[in-house]
Amino acid sequence: MSGTQDKFRMMHTMIRVFDLDKSIKFYTEQLGMKLLRKDEYPEGKFTLAFVGYGPEENNTVVELTYNWDQEKPYEIGSGFGHLALGVNDIYAVCSALEKQGARIPRPPGPMKHGTTHIAFIEDPDGYKIELIGLDTMR
Repeated sequence: MSGTQDKFRMMHTMIRVFDLDKSIKFYTEQLGMKLLRKDEYPEGKFTLAFVGYGPEENNTVVELTYNWDQEKPYEIGSGFGHLALGVNDIYAVCSALEKQGARIPRPPGPMKHGTTHIAFIEDPDGYKIELIGLDTMR
């Protein structure tokens, strides 16, 4: 499969959200992403918001899909794992996120078999986001 990486590029991960404004606020204000674009599709009754750390042209981003007629929050499917973000000083990052009201079901600490420190937080819809301590990786 030589050269496959030249043919494909990861574009985005899509998750369905119940409250678009709350989700945009979480990803931008708490995780420091930027709202890159927001497109409404009245004929399909949905809105797409793309958030990330840089332009879509050369960065992988998160697509937040809001279906206008969704009456209750989505159930997290058993096939979904998590998004992962690398951070420096994972303890300080988690402390700051906790002060902002973020849920942290797995506080920062070392992995069971290794020196890398990780934590898991949840977005407003309950999607898991793994934080990986870049300064603890070996």
